[in-house]
Amino acid sequence: MATYPPVGFHFNVQFQFKGNPVNIGFQDVSGISVDVETESVTEGGENRFTYKLPIRSTYPNLVLKRGFVTNEALSMWCKNAIENMEIEPIPVVVSLLNEKHEPLKSYAFINAYPLKWSISNFNAETSSIVVETIELYYQFFRTL
Repeated sequence: MATYPPVGFHFNVQFQFKGNPVNIGFQDVSGISVDVETESVTEGGENRFTYKLPIRSTYPNLVLKRGFVTNEALSMWCKNAIENMEIEPIPVVVSLLNEKHEPLKSYAFINAYPLKWSISNFNAETSSIVVETIELYYQFFRTL
């Protein structure tokens, strides 16, 4: 087994739509992090420092970017959530892959649903593709 740092451009994003896993390609995934929220407590008579006590873990939104695609399960799921307020939380799994397309490490995002959908600017002076950005809320993630 090779012990080299993995590359960040070989990954997979899988959505569990009604129990059916659907792999969807993205060009960028961000927001895979966790912070521990703390509370500062001072001790009576001790002015040199404060204690930081852990309260809870906090998670940023998961942000997915890809070339704009229409008429597919992901687009319909986002449209139902944003336009119709039909929120259907689902599991989303992001996997970092090796050279054999096998997961090196996977992250399962629990009860994810769309909070924001946007597309990049239209500009007649550039020849860039239209990029769709989907921002997902989730309760927490765990490594698989």
